Amino acid sequence: MRVIAGTARSLPLRAPEGMDTRPTTDRIKETLFNILQPHLADCVFVDLFSGSGGIGIEALSRGAQKAYFIEQAPRAVACIQQNLTFTKLAERGIVIKQDALAALCGIREERVDILFMDPPYCQDYEKRVLELSAGLPWMTEDTLIVTEADLHTGFDYLEALGYELIKEKRYKTNKHLFLRRAKINP
Repeated sequence: MRVIAGTARSLPLRAPEGMDTRPTTDRIKETLFNILQPHLADCVFVDLFSGSGGIGIEALSRGAQKAYFIEQAPRAVACIQQNLTFTKLAERGIVIKQDALAALCGIREERVDILFMDPPYCQDYEKRVLELSAGLPWMTEDTLIVTEADLHTGFDYLEALGYELIKEKRYKTNKHLFLRRAKINP
C-alpha cells in the first residue's frame, strides 16, 4: 500500500495488524481518486472509518487543505499518526479517536467538501451516517459523499433520506457510491 500521487507520491503506508481493517487496494484507490481529483484542491476532507488513513492521506497528498481522520481502534489510530508523520502531512491532518457518529457531530467546519466513508461491511453504518449527517451544519448541497460498500449492499433509502446518487462505480467485490444532498426547489 502506498500513496499514488501528489506530494507524498510513492511513499509506502503502514496498515494496522490484524483483520479489523480492509485497506483499499492501490488499483481501486487510483480509480477513486481519478474521479475525485477535480474536487480536491483546497478542500476539507473527512475520512470516516479511516483504518490506516490511506484515503485521507491520498487526498492531502493531492491538494486537500485539511483532512479529518475518524477512527476508534487504538492500533489503527496509531497507524494513521505514523503514516501522517512519515508522509510529512501531519500538520494538515486531524486525527479523532472516537466513534464515527459521535465524531461527526464534533467537526467544527463551515463546510466539508468531501465525506468519504468505508465502514465495516453489512452493518448498516452507511445509513446511520447519512441519517445523522443530513442535519449537520457543515453538510451542504455541495458536499460530495463517497461510500465504499459491499457489492450487494442496498441503498434504496437514499431518496427518502434526501440524497441523490450521482455515480456508482462497481468493482469485483465492492463499490463506490457518489452522493449529494438532493437540491430543494423553492
